[in-house]
Amino acid sequence: MGSVVTRTMRSFNVENRVEREISKHKRRIAPRHPTKVSGTAEGTLEVVEINQKSDPLVSMLKNVYVESKDLRPQVDSRPVKTEPETESQHRLLEFNVPSDIYSYTKVTKVPKGKIALVEVLTALNNHKTKPEIWTPEKLAQEYSLDLKDVNSLTEYFSCFNLLIVPKKVAKMVADS
Repeated sequence: MGSVVTRTMRSFNVENRVEREISKHKRRIAPRHPTKVSGTAEGTLEVVEINQKSDPLVSMLKNVYVESKDLRPQVDSRPVKTEPETESQHRLLEFNVPSDIYSYTKVTKVPKGKIALVEVLTALNNHKTKPEIWTPEKLAQEYSLDLKDVNSLTEYFSCFNLLIVPKKVAKMVADS
């Protein structure tokens, strides 16, 4: 039943719609860029001159000598044997991560040079509460990170702060 309605709507007043579309004012096409090679005799001469060999240029080209040396070392095409991952490449995660918190699955091993989300939050909180004890050097040593990365982390990132304003102070601020 739906196809009958659609077909009639498509074929309704087709001739008038086609006439209206044909009689619309068409935009002019942008003019083409003038070319040097045209259909005249001069244009064909230029093409012929380009395709002809020039004896002085060919003789100069014969004098050119190119010598190249391959400086890249030869690549061994045999497959590389990978060693099984050892404990020295990973460190065990010290925190028990709940599965729903931070939409993060349980992680037991963290590669060296990387840090888990829970560890980041703990490290930033420790650094914020006791910066004299938890220096960037100690954090880098504790979590097996580069000192440059830990410096950037402590400088540019911070944990959320919960600020509870007492009612007396809030009232004084609102009055002034």
